[in-house]
Amino acid sequence: MSLVGKLVSELEINAPAEKYYKVFKDQCFHVPNITPNIIQHVEIHDGDWDSHDHGSIKTWHYTVDGKSEVFKERVEFHDEKFTVVLVGLEGDVFNHYKTFKPVYQVVPKGPTHCLAVLTIEYEKLDDGSPYPYQYIDLMNGITKDIESHLK
Repeated sequence: MSLVGKLVSELEINAPAEKYYKVFKDQCFHVPNITPNIIQHVEIHDGDWDSHDHGSIKTWHYTVDGKSEVFKERVEFHDEKFTVVLVGLEGDVFNHYKTFKPVYQVVPKGPTHCLAVLTIEYEKLDDGSPYPYQYIDLMNGITKDIESHLK
């Protein structure tokens, strides 16, 4: 059994790709207000809110399957492809995974909508570790909340 894997979800959303991407790049401190049932708090450790640093480090406090968890990540922005990569550093996911990397990408499909391609690249600690389905569901929920916010 392979311990390395990738989960992918695609959602058509009624929001321009640029606006969706801007939420992560320029306004991530607003995400707890946009999706309060999922994300309760985000704090920045390295970098600052205004510089939108590639490589800044943040800790996200969120709820998944009714349980509070934290995820510390280093962000990578790829402006040309409207892609945000969260490279996992610490947090609850590492109880089951050796590596954990959520990726949010939006593909423009017109002036008012886009395709959100949500991916989790991971390596399980062992064969008994679960597949990260609940985390891809969390990413879907965040994306739907951002879509509602941008309408």
